[in-house]
Amino acid sequence: MLSPSTYWAILILVSVFAFWRGRADERIAAVLCIAATIATHLVYVRKGAYEQVEMGIFLVDAVTFAGFALIALRSERFWPLWLAGLQLTTVGAHAMKAVQLDLMPQAYGAAARFWAYPIFMVIVLGTWRSSRRRRAIRPGAQATA
Repeated sequence: MLSPSTYWAILILVSVFAFWRGRADERIAAVLCIAATIATHLVYVRKGAYEQVEMGIFLVDAVTFAGFALIALRSERFWPLWLAGLQLTTVGAHAMKAVQLDLMPQAYGAAARFWAYPIFMVIVLGTWRSSRRRRAIRPGAQATA
């Protein structure tokens, strides 16, 4: 995993880009990522981390999944479905630990944290495509995308 400072730098860059070039879906997704990161830091217990199911982090991840799913359900775009799917994989890591209690803490921790980076990539791609689509549409022209 990348260092916490690198993670925060990526999160900030993705969020700034989403607010600068994105529309409501992109901005809400960025806010969800920021809120989930802050909430995770508030509930994370360092001593014995990931040796058992991390219920606080599970709840944050489940609420984040619900938020991404709501974006996907109301959006006209396809990319929010990827956010919800990738976040569901993160929630699945918690279920995997609940079923397999002897799962190594490092594997559980990595599975629970890894998917943030592909989520960031999807937000950037969704924002970029949205921005490109808006620039391509001229007054009086029909949108083809």
